[in-house]
Amino acid sequence: MGQELQKRYGLFVAIAMVVGIVIGSGVFFKAEKVLTVTGGNLSLGILAWIIGGSIMITCAYTFSILATRHEQVNGVVDYAEAALGSSYGYYVGWFMAFIYYPTLVSVLAWVSARYTAVLFGWSITGGECMTIAGFFLVASYTLNALSPVLAGKFQVSTTVIKLIPLALMALVGTILGLNNGMIVQNFTTIVTEVQTWQALFTAVVATSFAYEGWIIATSINAELQDSKKNLPRALVVGTFTVMVVYILYYLGLSGTVSNEILMTSGEEGVRLAFTVAFTNIGGTLLFIVVIISCLGTLNGLMLGCVRGIYSIAARNQGPAVRMFTQIDAVTNMPTNSAIFGLLLSAFWLVYFYGANLTDPWFGFFCFDPSELPIVTLYAMYLPIFFMMHKEKDLSVFKRLVLPLLASIGSLFMIYAACFAHGMAVVAYLIIFAVIMLPGVFLKSVSH
Repeated sequence: MGQELQKRYGLFVAIAMVVGIVIGSGVFFKAEKVLTVTGGNLSLGILAWIIGGSIMITCAYTFSILATRHEQVNGVVDYAEAALGSSYGYYVGWFMAFIYYPTLVSVLAWVSARYTAVLFGWSITGGECMTIAGFFLVASYTLNALSPVLAGKFQVSTTVIKLIPLALMALVGTILGLNNGMIVQNFTTIVTEVQTWQALFTAVVATSFAYEGWIIATSINAELQDSKKNLPRALVVGTFTVMVVYILYYLGLSGTVSNEILMTSGEEGVRLAFTVAFTNIGGTLLFIVVIISCLGTLNGLMLGCVRGIYSIAARNQGPAVRMFTQIDAVTNMPTNSAIFGLLLSAFWLVYFYGANLTDPWFGFFCFDPSELPIVTLYAMYLPIFFMMHKEKDLSVFKRLVLPLLASIGSLFMIYAACFAHGMAVVAYLIIFAVIMLPGVFLKSVSH
């Protein structure tokens, strides 16, 4: 076994991590999709943001209760182990390390590069964009692997920075829209007719990517000072802040240009909105801040990704335990785990390109890794929530009511994802099974 990780992060860093991991690319990247799939129905879009946010807050609050009771190496894996034993914890950890963390990291690297490409007028699927995505991936890994303290400071600073364009758009866009009647027009005009339920489910799944990532903040609970108090506070305060900021930003966006223009502008839509609200120069500067915001999110996700295989090995499970539990004496980081996380992220970046950004490489097995892993993620939450009824010293609300609400929210997310993506869910589940299968055979292989 390697040495233990140091307690180096305080409450503010933890809140910044929750807010910083969640807020970033998603609200910019998925706002246009929510608008498009709802046919420009602003009320339906806001309802989707509220439903997605409410599910996130409920699940986060439920996990915050578990956080006050269990602290080992990696929050959600700890809770899975406490609820159903070490084997279940191991498989959750395997999923997080091999699928969940690296898929989000890879998509975030591309999204950060996507807005950089928009800034310079390049194609968002061309060689320039993908080269930048690869650079961002390696740069984020390097920051986290070589200087975790600096990575924590970067997380705090980018969280503050990224709130600037969101807050300004929420305020200026709303005032502008109320004065020129754009908000009223966008609320009363539906661009294209859609089936309400189908549109709502698809939109909620889209918001799930924008809201996703808060669970990764639990990956640093072993490095968080007074984590049994600070992690629950960070989860609850952070997730609620995120939902409020998203809804206000979405409202402000509707005050700048018509829904129809935003829907047809694609990746240029966000930049166009900022230009209208803050002129060309101001809009460009704020758009650069949007890119920094995305990089802050990438940093937070990478912070969890580099610890992925370590959280398994620290339990003396999985392959090459001694290698993956080795912690660098200078940086106090699990270096081998970090390298492995980078390789997995690079693999998923190549998959994302081949499945979503060019002529499909993988035929039937093409799916969107920014959304579909939530199917198995929320499915894995369900047994953890169910087993909370055994925590007899908790109040009825915390032991029964809250886990039930979180379970209903999780089931809704699973159903909505299946409804929205259809057969792509089957393709994802097959890939999921193929990746999970080696974990069964390597569970007790230690070297």
